[in-house]
Amino acid sequence: MSKTRIQIVEDEAVTAADLHDELTAQGYEVVGTADTAEGALRLAEESKPDLVLMDIKLAGAADGIHAASAMRGAEIPVIFLTAHYDEKTLARAKKATPVGYITKPFEPHELAVAIEIGLERHRSDMDRMRLLRELDHEREQVKLLRGMLPICSCCKKIRDDDGYWQNVESYIARHSDATFTHGYCPECAEKALDEAVEPAPEV
Repeated sequence: MSKTRIQIVEDEAVTAADLHDELTAQGYEVVGTADTAEGALRLAEESKPDLVLMDIKLAGAADGIHAASAMRGAEIPVIFLTAHYDEKTLARAKKATPVGYITKPFEPHELAVAIEIGLERHRSDMDRMRLLRELDHEREQVKLLRGMLPICSCCKKIRDDDGYWQNVESYIARHSDATFTHGYCPECAEKALDEAVEPAPEV
């Protein structure tokens, strides 16, 4: 089984080293460490981590919240690391939709619990998003077959948007994911049976 790959974003060298050593001891793979938001985004794009431990306060113009918000578009889960925060910072952090928080200084068991819960939450979120996309797709397929359809009163062909006439099966197959199996309804089955046993005309 492959190891969970984790990226560290921390501008305090001692804390970053402690995180690296603890993660490695717990069996995780550390793909790299960054100390700025810009460096964090470059490293995440290169290494494609399973999860990022992100300090909120970082050196430079952008902080960890900016980096986490950018990673959200790449569907990379983030756990925030913080020693202290005010209400305004917390409100901004929530909008970045992290999968967890760890308060510094951290305890080893708290780190493992936060990571595993964060990964499970991320998997659940991805499953929910996938189901929503599938539902939207199914709704679009249904919409394609709604409305008034021009159908021939005699041969029952349907006229498509380009003005061409085609049989019902072709039209539905083209505008949905439906497939067809063939058989007889009771009336047609009885008619076919009657025709099969009808005596041949005398010559």
